[in-house]
Amino acid sequence: MSSDMGDEESCTKPLGRCSVLFYGVGHMLNDITSACWFTYLLVFLTDIGLSPRAAAAVMLSGQIADGFTTIFAGELIDRFGHFKIWHGAGSALVAVSFSSVFGGCLLCKILGRNSSTLQTIGYSTFAAIFNVGWAATQVSHMSMVNCITLNSTSRVVLASCRNACTMVANLSLYAVAFVVFHVSTSKTIQDVENQYRWIAYSSIVIGCCFVGIFSLGTKEPRLKQGVEGKSCARISWAYWFKKVLYFQVALIYVLTRLVTNVSQAFLAFYVIDDLKMARSSTALVPAIIYICSFIVSVLLQEITWTGRRLKLFYSVGCILWMLCGAGILLLPRNMNAVMYLLSIVIGIANALMMVISVSMQSVLVGEDLNGCAFVYGSLSFMDKMSCGLALYILESYQDTSPNLHGCSSITSCFSVSRNGFGLIPAICAAIGLAVTSTMELNTTTSKLLMEPLLA
Repeated sequence: MSSDMGDEESCTKPLGRCSVLFYGVGHMLNDITSACWFTYLLVFLTDIGLSPRAAAAVMLSGQIADGFTTIFAGELIDRFGHFKIWHGAGSALVAVSFSSVFGGCLLCKILGRNSSTLQTIGYSTFAAIFNVGWAATQVSHMSMVNCITLNSTSRVVLASCRNACTMVANLSLYAVAFVVFHVSTSKTIQDVENQYRWIAYSSIVIGCCFVGIFSLGTKEPRLKQGVEGKSCARISWAYWFKKVLYFQVALIYVLTRLVTNVSQAFLAFYVIDDLKMARSSTALVPAIIYICSFIVSVLLQEITWTGRRLKLFYSVGCILWMLCGAGILLLPRNMNAVMYLLSIVIGIANALMMVISVSMQSVLVGEDLNGCAFVYGSLSFMDKMSCGLALYILESYQDTSPNLHGCSSITSCFSVSRNGFGLIPAICAAIGLAVTSTMELNTTTSKLLMEPLLA
């Protein structure tokens, strides 16, 4: 009994910097491959000859596999635990399959044919495998937060550190992409494949290094076995469905992921086709976004958190994105340099929305530890399915012509990429703002919230 009380007391204390950092880097393989996936996959597939609809089908197959895996992974983790085993196995799948997606059509090479149908099937297969591994890693890593510590402020710190490491991973990707696009040409399809192959392989090497650091530095959480007696009984799904806050947090998280993922997927098309910027801008513009996001994520670690502050900061992020969406829709080609200024504001808005939306999940879970994986898994399922469908619908109407109809250098034209990068995220942010105003976030005791974010 005294040992359990000691464990519980130790788990309510603020986490040390090393513990936070070791946890934060555990998702960087997922982050760097995800940044490449959403920024370059559709561009890569259309550049090598697939139609926009076929490219969208590849993306959708991955999102569907990802969505269903999150549900099953969440349920199995709640039943059996072993976060680190799930994390390691998922990371291995990510590393192997991601190189196959950007390494060319393996199915075409095996069958000795190179038709569009075979390419679509081949890329879709490895896209699904990649997303299965990605989902297993994501759910295990996110659900560890509530089992590592009972301290509410430390949970926000873990989410903030994870988000900051996401920014570092993304910056690493865009730095690699910027170098590759500058030192190599893309005159043929083979050149294009070689460019993205270098980007993909570099991403895997960088990400795997950080997975190793996470595995060595992070211990399997003890709270899963139940520090408190009430934590031992597994929580049924119906328990969460009776909570209004579950549906509110789910909607907030889905809307936030739609904002970040849809805008990221159409950023490259927007800067190249709509604004006529150089191809290297597809690395430079998102790099600016993630630098600003990283800075804001670090600053958020210096704040003591209450439910009211969570709502306030999320609302600010929504308003900033709505303003950016309006700017993106109205920006003409002859003022494309303004895109760099918009990138700064987008980075700030993304950080506020992502850190707070993930922190809201921790508030929802609270100390109900044996249901936390289902919460993260189910919310991730809704996120993957909604993002996959949104990208499929938008990409299906994408114009592959480099010269968009009805556009000039001094007037903006409402293309699919412009709407996908500006209008859809702005609408989602507006809905998120409305939902946030109806939420009641009850964090745990104020004593815990007054602890410093990093001990």
